[in-house]
Amino acid sequence: MVYQAPVNDIMFALKSAAGLDELLASGVYEGLDEETIKAVLDEAGRFASEVLDPLNRTGDQQGAQLSDGIVATPDGWGEAYEKFTEAGWNGLPCPHDFGGQGLPQILATAVCEMWNAANMSFGMCPLLTQGAIDAVTIGGSEELKARYLPKLVSGEWTGTMNLTEPQAGSDLSMLKARAEPRSDGTYRLFGTKIYISYGEHELARNIIHLVLARLPDAPAGTRGISLFLVPKLLVNSDGSIGDRNDVVCAGLEEKLGIHGSPTCVMNYGEKDGAIGYLVGEENKGLATMFIMMNAARLAVGMQGVAIADRATQHALIYAHERRQGRGADGGPDPVAIVEHADVRRMLLTMQAMTQAARMICLVTARETDIARHMDDANARARGQARVALLTPVAKAFATDVGCEVASLGVQVHGGMGFVEETGAAQYYRDARILPIYEGTNGIQAIDLVTRKIPLEDGEVLQDYLKELEQIVTDVTRSNRVSFGSMGERLGVALASLSEASAWLGEALRSNPQAALAGATPYLKLFGITAGGCYLARGALAAEEHGEDRERAIDLARFFAENIAVQAPGLSVSITKGADSLLEVPLKRYSA
Repeated sequence: MVYQAPVNDIMFALKSAAGLDELLASGVYEGLDEETIKAVLDEAGRFASEVLDPLNRTGDQQGAQLSDGIVATPDGWGEAYEKFTEAGWNGLPCPHDFGGQGLPQILATAVCEMWNAANMSFGMCPLLTQGAIDAVTIGGSEELKARYLPKLVSGEWTGTMNLTEPQAGSDLSMLKARAEPRSDGTYRLFGTKIYISYGEHELARNIIHLVLARLPDAPAGTRGISLFLVPKLLVNSDGSIGDRNDVVCAGLEEKLGIHGSPTCVMNYGEKDGAIGYLVGEENKGLATMFIMMNAARLAVGMQGVAIADRATQHALIYAHERRQGRGADGGPDPVAIVEHADVRRMLLTMQAMTQAARMICLVTARETDIARHMDDANARARGQARVALLTPVAKAFATDVGCEVASLGVQVHGGMGFVEETGAAQYYRDARILPIYEGTNGIQAIDLVTRKIPLEDGEVLQDYLKELEQIVTDVTRSNRVSFGSMGERLGVALASLSEASAWLGEALRSNPQAALAGATPYLKLFGITAGGCYLARGALAAEEHGEDRERAIDLARFFAENIAVQAPGLSVSITKGADSLLEVPLKRYSA
């Protein structure tokens, strides 16, 4: 099947949940209107369908190949990347000062979904480059910005992020890569980094690595980590390309999915040391890297939405084509499997969860735009606080949705889903990395509970819960028959979230281990409640304005009455489940 960009679903999510109209009316993006945004989405969808989608299966089957230190991407990818950069897609949200288009992050996030739905392995490359652009823009010197940003923004050069080492995954305090300062103001880097996406490839002329390393006199732990820009090919003062840096790809990982994306083992300093340039301040590199990581986490959340939407499209077509079993009326002929109640349940679950996750991610992107560009300082601060609160939810909930929906897609296909012929299996394989990279979803849950709930003494969370409460109130007061028990079910979910939030706030002070035990179910509870409320807001908007009315209401009601009903059980798991987990002796976990 050919990927069809869900432009209408995206536009609806932008307007009903993410407040696109209000953002445009604020004047932050002068001259930008809804018609222009729709045109950009239409063109991006065309590019995704016509250029990237035909290469998805090829990328999966061929994979990236390493030979003599050179990584070859699958057939056709070089030409596709050239078209991608020539069309200006790489610089969509980047500042005009460096050749970008200066368009909103909310639009770039929506477009990111399309690249990754059509071809997630390909979409990884511009995703990482955008993160590098963000880090250099905020933390780089004026010289670094002038020398590297124009080429990164244009896509002539690509970017990577180098954190993980064999002994240092989520715990970066164990990082061993070292940087030695030189008298000319540069540094020489030595060490090995693993799991580096697009660490080596032939799509772009140069690759700009953002590398975490320690200086000789650095404090222990995460307080002693610095960030360095390390180009694959050195760049002369006039911008021309110089000699090869002391950076090599030592191997490619064999992976479950995303075969077309080269996942590299990178060695720095096998000879005299890789030449690098400090980004930000010494020993404060992790703070700058988090700029890149947080941008990437939202983008990875959209990858979850992307793969969920692609799997859903595939399953819907198959469910209408595949004839199996008798209908409920007892007729003699096999019926399309979409007529079976269980298949309908799976298909509606896939659609509702995908749209809910999409709305959460787009709301987070909207808050990013507010934090960056709103004139009012209080509005910017509130936006930044919302970004901090919602980023772990967007990343973790949306990627869990990606895995669940892709799994349901396989189930809808039955046996044909388990074999590679239909393509459903690839979505499942590709989706499985999403809850792992850019900070595992367990880490996101811990971040949400230990760092985000306490923000400003809990005021950031309470402010957000009030917004959700208003949605529930509006739905309940609407008293529309077509909404079923939507208001009641979402009210119970919100009460469960509020109860769990209060309990965790106290547990963080009195019993931190118990709070950590409830972190993952809490993040799920948060995502289900927020997603259900945004779908309900969409149902209200559709009812009022007549935009895709029936679909919006159907999905919101189904979500409230079939998915949000998990909320009370999750709350019990959070507030009552710690003992049954923590009191089990470690020997029970022995092989």
